[in-house]
Amino acid sequence: MAKLETRGLSKTFEKATGGTVEALRDITVSIEEGEFIAIVGASGCGKTTFLRILDGLIEQTSGEIYLDGKPVTRPGPDRGFVFQSDSLFPWRTVLDNVVFGLELQGRPKKEARERAMEFIKLVGLSGFEKNYPHELSGGMRQRANLARALTVDPELLLMDEPFAALDAQTREIMQQELLRIWNADRKTVIFITHQIDEAIFLADRVFVFTVRPGRVKEILPIPFPRPRQLDLKRTPEFVGCVDRVWKLIEEEVRASVMAGES
Repeated sequence: MAKLETRGLSKTFEKATGGTVEALRDITVSIEEGEFIAIVGASGCGKTTFLRILDGLIEQTSGEIYLDGKPVTRPGPDRGFVFQSDSLFPWRTVLDNVVFGLELQGRPKKEARERAMEFIKLVGLSGFEKNYPHELSGGMRQRANLARALTVDPELLLMDEPFAALDAQTREIMQQELLRIWNADRKTVIFITHQIDEAIFLADRVFVFTVRPGRVKEILPIPFPRPRQLDLKRTPEFVGCVDRVWKLIEEEVRASVMAGES
């Protein structure tokens, strides 16, 4: 049984000015337990919409989602979501932010705080548990955000461009840190990014979406063994993978431009 499966997943939005916009069309994929999946595609291709449907934040127009063989119809603690912005509560310390999901679950306070401290240590924030978000760097805030998502022990971790706001150097460090954290218990991850090299460095497979309406154009298995180091990105084999994915996206963008001009 696949960990996550979608069958014919489609989404059409009603426009406030009238008419509709078809965001996704017939997304049918199967993801195994412990897989790290990255999704890339041109801007506006429905990547974030797809992730939000998986989380239950918005409802699909048609199609089905199964997590561990059970239909997904609403948000639940079996899914954790890491947004592009860190979304931490500014009035809470790191520890109080990380423990928040466990509080919502009604966990005993002592147990919840001990578990939160484990994940604060895992993401490399030991010693900063009493700090407030404004006292942290962007990379540290995203570490806290990731710890909060992991603390509730989700079956599926959904990540929507979590490193987009970081500078290039911090972003590369966070990529390697994410793999270290992921390797600790191999959660099933779906990760959205605009950075092709980031997708290839992190993922077991890369899903390339078409332009709107988003469909799966191609699924590329990534051949590089784990663990991976950042110097992998400088190898000819890695650069070749990046070029292949870029050409797939470029085809979509060019076709869309030509269709708009015709």
